[in-house]
Amino acid sequence: MLARLTSLVPEARTSRLLLASIGVGIAVGLAVGVLDYIVVELLFHPILHLPIWLLAVAPLVGLLLTVLILQTIGGGCSPSTSEEYINAFHSRHPVMENRPLRARLLAGMATIGSGGALGLEGPSIYLGSAIGLRVQERFERSLGRDGAKLLLTAGAAAGVSALFQTPATGLIFALESPYRDDVAHRALLPSLLASAAGFLTFASLPFIESGAEWGFAYRDELGPGELAGAVAIGVGAGLGGRGFAWATIRAKTAAGRWSPWRLATVGGVVLGVLVVVSDALFEEPLTLGPGYEIVEWLQEPHSLGLIVALFCFRAVATLTTIGAGGVGGLFIPLAVQGVLLGSLVGRGLEYVGWGNSTDNAIWTVLGLAAFLAAGYRTPIAAVMFVAESSAGTAVVPALIAAAVSQLVTGKASVSAGQRVERLGHLEERVTLPLASALTTDVLTVPPDATVSEFVWVHAMGRRQRVVPVVDGSTYLGLCSLDAASGVDRDDWERTTIGSIVAENAPVARPSWTLRDALAAMDHSGDDVIAVLDEAGNFAGVVYESEIVKLSEILEETEGSDG
Repeated sequence: MLARLTSLVPEARTSRLLLASIGVGIAVGLAVGVLDYIVVELLFHPILHLPIWLLAVAPLVGLLLTVLILQTIGGGCSPSTSEEYINAFHSRHPVMENRPLRARLLAGMATIGSGGALGLEGPSIYLGSAIGLRVQERFERSLGRDGAKLLLTAGAAAGVSALFQTPATGLIFALESPYRDDVAHRALLPSLLASAAGFLTFASLPFIESGAEWGFAYRDELGPGELAGAVAIGVGAGLGGRGFAWATIRAKTAAGRWSPWRLATVGGVVLGVLVVVSDALFEEPLTLGPGYEIVEWLQEPHSLGLIVALFCFRAVATLTTIGAGGVGGLFIPLAVQGVLLGSLVGRGLEYVGWGNSTDNAIWTVLGLAAFLAAGYRTPIAAVMFVAESSAGTAVVPALIAAAVSQLVTGKASVSAGQRVERLGHLEERVTLPLASALTTDVLTVPPDATVSEFVWVHAMGRRQRVVPVVDGSTYLGLCSLDAASGVDRDDWERTTIGSIVAENAPVARPSWTLRDALAAMDHSGDDVIAVLDEAGNFAGVVYESEIVKLSEILEETEGSDG
């Protein structure tokens, strides 16, 4: 009996890791609560009461302050936040340095607190994952090196959970977002515990009145109109998600061509114009901030044209904030675009007399799920967010809308760091850069050497069946023992290597991965491939045997973490 009970107790390192996950969740919940209070209560809400001309200037001031922080405190670091979590997740040894961390958090406060059209979830995920890494670094000896990625993910889950008060969504989003078509299942339990701890900690803070309130709940019975509308919303969200992903990547690319100060100035002016125009059209400056106020605005009757205009204005405001170097997340902006799309479809169906829902909330719920799923390629997290924020009453149509949006979106995503799917250990090996197996100290053979020299010096003396032929720094091809064997023995002293060199052998570039090299060697039938630098000069070779040795070394070093 005692042995059976003992078997139920997890291993010591697993127990320590789970306890650390709870600690991470508590720390993240507290940190995100403070961050939310500063940005929302101390910065954003007060500026909403300013005259319209000051509201128009606020985003410009915030973007200029963002650039100043990133250039000085951050040493010129990028404005990315949640993308840093994804990049760290895919890194073999994830690291988040303190200097960029401080700068990005302060810059996020400046961007979002002044009305930039981004969400606080980006800094929250970034902060949470950084706290997870710090805990692992502090207790690495007892937690093991493998705990780095697990606590990184747990911290990100706690960040989302705390901010939105949706613990299950936080858990799934942190696991789902690193990949477009897969889930990081190994981090499930630590992320679950950290997500729950972050939720409870944030909710218990005395200065937090409530989490992110969307203010809708669907109560009507499900009918054909809702199912048809879910499909329509899925198609619209899929097309919108593709367009938003394309525009996001283009905005980030175009931003690299201008100076940060010029980008911030132009972006601030555009956002200021949008504030004035939106205040005149919608009687509220709805292009400011993440956009929570739009859900309340949609409770009133508005024309289809006005909703279309707000959809376009919000998209322009978000893309402008991104392109201008603003710091923040896209989770909330995508959700807002989905809410507007859903309302547009719902009122369009009501206009033509199709559908049996008297509650417009279902359309906003479905639009949110579909657009969020399309933009971030996180359909499970999107549906779970809907389930938690609408008391679970719209899950089935949300699943339909999210699934259709995924089909229409294809492989597009707003995140450049996402991978298609989780790789196995061997697959991860072959994604390493070619330099990890490059041999530069290579004995080559000149083209004027004889076959006799090749056979006795290389084939027999160094046990090399294939040798690169190099004239100075110019690579000419490969000479193999098979080719030398085809020369009559009496002609070995008279036949030069240059006359039997294989000039059509593939060559590799430094930018290749081991996968590329293995594919080229498999195609040519050789167990070695020459590597040329960017100038076309001979840099070395990669042997298939060296790739095998590298894999064995990595297996041993990773095994020692346990």
